[in-house]
Amino acid sequence: MEEVGINTEFIKLDQFLKWVGACDNGALAKGFIVDGFVKVNGNVELQRGKKLRNGDTVEFNQKQYKVIQNC
Repeated sequence: MEEVGINTEFIKLDQFLKWVGACDNGALAKGFIVDGFVKVNGNVELQRGKKLRNGDTVEFNQKQYKVIQNC
């Protein structure tokens, strides 16, 4: 599992996928999310604006990421 640091209280799911390089742009990220290809904390997440906070985990494309707040 890859730990990904953020410098804010939260990051939206679509922005997170771009931040980690899993998607090249927001349109691709949105498509993967609404089509049910992304899990947050083990559950399929369909909201692209889902707020990710410290300790949340994201699964996408056979990779796992953990959100770590750097503040």
